[in-house]
Amino acid sequence: MDLYFLPMACSLATRIALNEIGEDAHFVEVDAATKQLVASGADYRDIHPLGLVPVLRTDDGALISENLAVLRHVGQRGDLWPAEQETGLLQWLSFTATELHAGLFAPQFDATASAEVKAHARRRAKPRLDHLQRHLEGRAFLLDGFTVADAFLVTVLNFSRGCAFDLSPWPDVLRYYQRLAKRPSVAAAMAVELPLYVAEQARRPKEGAA
Repeated sequence: MDLYFLPMACSLATRIALNEIGEDAHFVEVDAATKQLVASGADYRDIHPLGLVPVLRTDDGALISENLAVLRHVGQRGDLWPAEQETGLLQWLSFTATELHAGLFAPQFDATASAEVKAHARRRAKPRLDHLQRHLEGRAFLLDGFTVADAFLVTVLNFSRGCAFDLSPWPDVLRYYQRLAKRPSVAAAMAVELPLYVAEQARRPKEGAA
């Protein structure tokens, strides 16, 4: 398998899931600014016209795009997609993708978004995080055990560090994030990708540079 990824982006969830089930893949880094493959310089848009990650190339050469589809494929290779909890999995994966990733954090990292757009996204997030707080109270995971939904949620909650979003008003959400960040599969994935993220940021042209 080949996993096309951006360091510390939502594709991190797939690396976590692969770590969790003990399965390896060939990880192919994409440059966020140029949409080129870092190792070869090839245009990633020849693989995915939108330049989005993750994309998984399976052992038989098929390409799977969209985070939820990739996580389902990987989760079903191990025990991270329990069929009897599929409705709950889809519910929490969709919540994380739409209400948190797209609704809250994507505007914070969008250089074209105004300060008011970013502030509005933060205000709008409160009832969503209130909902997550209520669900996580007294729970170790989103469902009965660790699944790809947790791999995705801890990835998205980690974005709070990059945009100075304070999770402390939601103590159970914060405890969940802090505990899962120490889980071996998560910690190992972050340890690999964080230096790559720092290097990627260093490659970007500085604002105002000629």
